Amino acid sequence: MSDAIITVENLGKCYRLQHQQERQRYVALRDVITNKVKSLFGNRQPTTDSRQSEEDFWALKDVSFEIKQGEVVGIIGRNGAGKSTLLKILSRITEPTKGRITLRGRVASLLEVGTGFHPELTGRENIFLNGAILGMSRAEIRGKFDEIVAFAEVEKFLDTPVKRYSSGMYVRLAFAVAAHLEPEILIVDEVLAVGDVAFQKKCLGKMQEVSTGGRTVLFVSHQMPAVLNLCSRVVFLAGGEVKGDGLPNVIVCEYLQEAKRPYSFFTQPTKRRGNQLVRISGFEVRPSNLRLGDPVEFCFELEPAPTVTGPMSVEVAVSCQSPQGAKLFQIYSKDTGVQIEVGPSGARWIARVEHCNLVQGDYLLTLWVGQGQTPFDWLQDCYTLQVAPGSFVENCYVEDWGYPMSLPARWQTGVSIRCKENY
Repeated sequence: MSDAIITVENLGKCYRLQHQQERQRYVALRDVITNKVKSLFGNRQPTTDSRQSEEDFWALKDVSFEIKQGEVVGIIGRNGAGKSTLLKILSRITEPTKGRITLRGRVASLLEVGTGFHPELTGRENIFLNGAILGMSRAEIRGKFDEIVAFAEVEKFLDTPVKRYSSGMYVRLAFAVAAHLEPEILIVDEVLAVGDVAFQKKCLGKMQEVSTGGRTVLFVSHQMPAVLNLCSRVVFLAGGEVKGDGLPNVIVCEYLQEAKRPYSFFTQPTKRRGNQLVRISGFEVRPSNLRLGDPVEFCFELEPAPTVTGPMSVEVAVSCQSPQGAKLFQIYSKDTGVQIEVGPSGARWIARVEHCNLVQGDYLLTLWVGQGQTPFDWLQDCYTLQVAPGSFVENCYVEDWGYPMSLPARWQTGVSIRCKENY
């Protein structure tokens, strides 16, 4: 017998979509009365000239995986990939069209704001209602009641009908109930985005606590740093199918490379932002085979709009972030007091950095040109920077310890340091 607490086998979910092929004719009250009379004499006329076609849409297609007890599994993918459909089936809200799921434990789900709450009941009454749905006795719920209320921070509104709660209060109470009533399986959708930043951190900490207690967590989110910090495994869905299943850093990189595939800004000008008074007509990183420790040059070609007749001063920036979305560095001409001039015939400028401090990997660059807070041309995540292993000095290898950057330092001896006792 499998030791998996969740087993999904060849799961599929199909929806029947209807398409209106012709516009429906407006029907007035007199038409309804006239057609009713005509129908009495067997001469009923159709009231519409519309036709409908149907199409099968598979939200999930042959999805299979197993999840063991105590695993924290992230489900990622673009909007429409099938994430929410999968969670609804696992929560037994929606029936699958084909395939089978096996759940070995109680499931608590937080899929939408207010899921499982009765709007006319108070917060207190909904806590006991949800506990009863999970099969807990009244005594068990009372034992967790104070913890739930303290976590949700809704003491003042505990005896108020939840229909009067704000969306943030709804989510706080719903998550507190789902996490504290000790289900074997906790399923959480992107609804945590409704709460404030402090509460999101609180929820992530609680999910980590839940997982260390041996319970299983399924977590859907578009926030990749949260997925990487919380999950021990990630499943990547695309088009209703499993495109990846494995270690978080590997699968998240696959997802981001597909979701943020670099584009040629010469052939897709619609992806630009800004007023295009000056645009970036060319960009290159030298050398093309960049290694850690190498000097690196960011080369810009700038082109003014036809309406620009004389030289004008602009500011240029290039920023870098990791595939997980973490900001790493920015080079901004204004920071070094450089005056960049663009004439009617354009201009070429190079920003040189003596050492590339990025360790081996792929990074995303964003390019910007403008004046102050006004962007002329803004190309976000338009260039993939590839860095190979390297070193700052010969015959020395820089090991990858998981940090995105390595900084060379000048070491010297003879410095006396006295530590304070209370340091």
